[in-house]
Amino acid sequence: MIRNGFVRKKVDSLKLGERLKKIRSESRISLNDVSKNTKIQVKYLEYLENGEYNMLPPDVYARGFIRSYASYLGINENTLVKLYEREKGIERNIKKRKDKNSLWESINFSGLVITPKYIAAAAVIILAVAGLAYFYGELKSFIAIPRLLIYSPQDGSVAGDNPIQVSGLTEKGAQVFINDQKVNVKENGEFSENVILQSGLNSITVKAVNKFEKESAQIIKVQSNQKDSGGADQEESIKNEKSAAAEKERQNEMELEIYAKSDPVWVSIEIDGNLVYSGALDPGAAKIFQASEKIAVSSERGNDTFIKINGQEKGSLGNNPELVKNVVFTKNQNP
Repeated sequence: MIRNGFVRKKVDSLKLGERLKKIRSESRISLNDVSKNTKIQVKYLEYLENGEYNMLPPDVYARGFIRSYASYLGINENTLVKLYEREKGIERNIKKRKDKNSLWESINFSGLVITPKYIAAAAVIILAVAGLAYFYGELKSFIAIPRLLIYSPQDGSVAGDNPIQVSGLTEKGAQVFINDQKVNVKENGEFSENVILQSGLNSITVKAVNKFEKESAQIIKVQSNQKDSGGADQEESIKNEKSAAAEKERQNEMELEIYAKSDPVWVSIEIDGNLVYSGALDPGAAKIFQASEKIAVSSERGNDTFIKINGQEKGSLGNNPELVKNVVFTKNQNP
């Protein structure tokens, strides 16, 4: 409609999840196809599209999911990450405002005379409530099994790498065992460990045990199509030849070490054109990759992502805390 010389235009006010779902639907792409190509579990894709941000893992993983999803759909990653952070901020502000309003609406000071007797009674009540809350928390922990969330790998997936990284989240103070081997757990409950696969179908048992010896467990089935190198005595000479050839090949390969210094950062690694890793890189936890020709590195914050090539420091990927994509390293030429 034209009024006073102006033309009214419809403003696209779709939320992040609605925008992702609309673009995916218009492209006739299923969630399973997205999951297969981005290595993000379907349930996390559903949480993103439904706007259920409270169901997602910590922000560093959520931002990584959004970047991978946006890259797959061919849309601007930074725009969607900023939209996600803005929606999260709005949710937090609304919740704080509601909590503050409900607190003050429930308190009526009219006609109240504060005396030492009231103060003593209030102190007794506060101590009693605190004691009951502590007792209830301990009782709940004693009765309940610990929370256990597996980030990767997906149950029923096919592994292209060996070993694979098993990562997840449990409650604070719980111990985690992978195939009955205890692994390190961070203070916030996150854990990550490499597991070597056998050729064929592998069962990976992840178990969390809290201080009351209550436990929860998940069994993940992972298919590995890598062939066994043998082991019989009659194949020893063949194995030796393969080992010698592999050693010669390794000498011709390049080695890239990547690490973060201050905060977790989301990175992706492509080796000779194939995506081999997409996930969070924790401070002090370096990852090493080998390639015969080239390695391409992407990071959400270039100034906090550092590289070594064949043991030599190459510095950070960038000078600013911005997204850096497809920085290529080759055997004979650095970026």
